[in-house]
Amino acid sequence: MRLRLGRVFVIGLGVSALASMVAQAPARSPQDGLETHSLLGNYLAGRFAKGQQEIGNAAEFYSRALEKDPQNEVLLEQAFQMEIMAGNWAAALPLAEQLAASQPSHRMSRFLLGVHAFKQGDFTKADEQFKAAAENPIGELTSAIARGWTKLAAGNPDGALAAVDLQKQPEWAQFYLRYHRGLMADIIGKKDVARTAFQRMFKQDSRTLRTALAYSRHAAHYGDYKLANTILNDQFEKSQGEPHPLAKDLRDEINKKKKIALLVNSAPEGLAEVFYGLGEALTGEGGVSLGTIYLQLALYAKPDHSFALAALASAQEQAQRYDEAIATYDKIPKGTALQTAIDIRKAFNLNSLDRADEAQAILDDLAKKNPRDVRPLEALGNIMRSRKRYADAVNYFTRAINLIDKSDERDWTYFYARGTSYERMKNWPAAEADLKRALALAPDQALVLNYLGYSWIDQGRNMKEGMKLIEKAVALKPDDGYIVDSLGWAHYKRGNYKEAVRYLERAVEIKPEDPTLNDHLGDAYWQVGRFQEARFQWSQALTLNPEPEDLEKIKIKLANGLPTKAEAKRSIKTNEAQRADAARRRTENKSLPQKRAVE
Repeated sequence: MRLRLGRVFVIGLGVSALASMVAQAPARSPQDGLETHSLLGNYLAGRFAKGQQEIGNAAEFYSRALEKDPQNEVLLEQAFQMEIMAGNWAAALPLAEQLAASQPSHRMSRFLLGVHAFKQGDFTKADEQFKAAAENPIGELTSAIARGWTKLAAGNPDGALAAVDLQKQPEWAQFYLRYHRGLMADIIGKKDVARTAFQRMFKQDSRTLRTALAYSRHAAHYGDYKLANTILNDQFEKSQGEPHPLAKDLRDEINKKKKIALLVNSAPEGLAEVFYGLGEALTGEGGVSLGTIYLQLALYAKPDHSFALAALASAQEQAQRYDEAIATYDKIPKGTALQTAIDIRKAFNLNSLDRADEAQAILDDLAKKNPRDVRPLEALGNIMRSRKRYADAVNYFTRAINLIDKSDERDWTYFYARGTSYERMKNWPAAEADLKRALALAPDQALVLNYLGYSWIDQGRNMKEGMKLIEKAVALKPDDGYIVDSLGWAHYKRGNYKEAVRYLERAVEIKPEDPTLNDHLGDAYWQVGRFQEARFQWSQALTLNPEPEDLEKIKIKLANGLPTKAEAKRSIKTNEAQRADAARRRTENKSLPQKRAVE
């Protein structure tokens, strides 16, 4: 009987049992770990491993399940996806053959088989495979461009250009078509065709780094250094960030009027570019799994594609597969302008693996080798801050700030990060000065508005101005749970408890896993008389690993509650009466004659 895969099977097996299977199972050596013998057990373990981003384990479990039910298309699909995400081509290719046989228009299997045929030099077969993948808009676009590069590899340059000249495609698709038409025309030697394609592409979007590099290299390759610089400067301005190291490196070469190579110089490189572009776009939009598949296809076509490797490492970071990300970064060719950025990313991954000393050693070495580069110092400061080593963080951020000749809007992050570190060290005057400096540099940065406004209100200072800052921050980032919480807490501190509940409920809805937000909502519920719900939120906060100092406060609230608004007012009146009475007694005592020390 063939396995019917559904939710019922998940209900029947506890999560802890699945976790045990995955934790004990090896990535690729089933004989050394826990054997899962049943079809159902392997499927469930594979599903759990996939959810935990344990790609190697998921591939192993799905493969074992498929052995027990070789015709099951659900298992075949899952096993194929995991093997291709892992870049295990020896296992993925036979699975692709099976999928293509049972589903003739199966997109990913056809793409893999097409790349494989391309690598084997069988361009006719590659063209057939890519053509079979064109069953939806994205498949159609990818298929057309891949077929164009295949025709170029087969010695048909006119057919290549015709393949990417699709007039009826929407504008978003035209961007990619024009990009690849420009790349192809450059290789063929048709300068004017390439120039027209790049011009039209750049008019659509001048922010994308990769396409800007291609256009700038095209211009410089033909000796038009002025246009090449204009393209880069436009990209710098539109991206509104620190110029990318590769762009800065290219600008230096252009200014020296060196002979500039094209970005893509062969059909295999062009084919890799097809899958890299889609993979990078998908992972950037949150489609990590599908994006990873496209990036792996790019790397199958060209294993040393630096951008594809960097994008794959970034996707692995998003999936919290930090060891794999480090290994991927190590595959990027050494000595390029990317090297410092790569080493910094590796250090952050080491920190995420609790190997902070190794991370610090890498970054300290970078800072020594590049004494004028603020990036290693900024990374060190952020790692120290994440480790709650705030004094060390302040030291690194101070060193970074001292390297800045004249601060501009881009430098707000250094002052903000140092200010927050000072605040955690209880050095509020220094923190406030840095936060104000950050706000002056970047008056519309929601993080700065929120932190400064929240701090003032939490201290009972500058309440009106603090409220304005937080309201502006919420308007800028209405879906940021921490910022919405700040506005709710500001209302709470001002006694507007109903408004506080409204915003704090929204904050917890956005960020339910944060202990402070749950704690704040509990306080607000208590003040509006929703005592049972208040205790529930405090109990919830206790399960979310609050700070030690907050932990004890929450326990006390659970045991004793909080003074209600009315009780607080009575308490204030009582305290005022007691203070007045004490003042009278002091006055009375002062009017009494002083006793002599010795009678």
